[in-house]
Amino acid sequence: MLDNIQVLGREGSLQATQNKVLRNTYAMLGMTMIPTVIGAMVGINMNFAWMMATSPIMLFVGILATVYGMTWLIAKNANNATGVWLLFGFTFIMGLLLGPILQHALNLSNGGQLIGLAAGGTAISFLTLAAIGSNTKRDFSFMGKFLTIGIVMVIVAMLANFFFQIPALSLTISAVVVMLMAGFILYEINQIVRGGQTNYIMATLSIYISLHNMFTHLLSLLMSLMGSND
Repeated sequence: MLDNIQVLGREGSLQATQNKVLRNTYAMLGMTMIPTVIGAMVGINMNFAWMMATSPIMLFVGILATVYGMTWLIAKNANNATGVWLLFGFTFIMGLLLGPILQHALNLSNGGQLIGLAAGGTAISFLTLAAIGSNTKRDFSFMGKFLTIGIVMVIVAMLANFFFQIPALSLTISAVVVMLMAGFILYEINQIVRGGQTNYIMATLSIYISLHNMFTHLLSLLMSLMGSND
């Protein structure tokens, strides 16, 4: 009987830890929206067209280096307060990078509406996926390998389309990215509640990147399919 009590105690402690990680992740995720919005407001007023015209390849490489460099630094400091501030800095930069697509959307007559639809669609998707993924009886760990393969294939397709600029391929990439990001959100939240992810900073980073990409590509799809210049 003592053994059973000890097992129940360990399970209760583990469950409490998982719930704490999930709560901290959701709280941190909400806080990252503040620097993201500030960054987006700054990005809307930046001259990205000039940067693209001057040296598109260098801009692309610079963005990749900054994003991956920041994620590496956050991972290195995920167990201390520096990681939190680095995460806020990262989300500000990601807000800046929303500048070009927001500028494009706002040049459309229904651009504001499309931005709202993309934001609302992303929020509803997150809430739905969070509800599904937080069910401890479901195990989505099998998705990890498929999602990794999928994202590698998408990156290759994006690099190819960067040079060839095929509209149909752009639409396909955006649709696939939206689905992949939904899978990543589901996977990450399920990892938290099942004890596979115990660091809320890394969990927040992963979910944030998925939400950012989902919003960006959903907005791109909406602009292509519903955008109006009237």
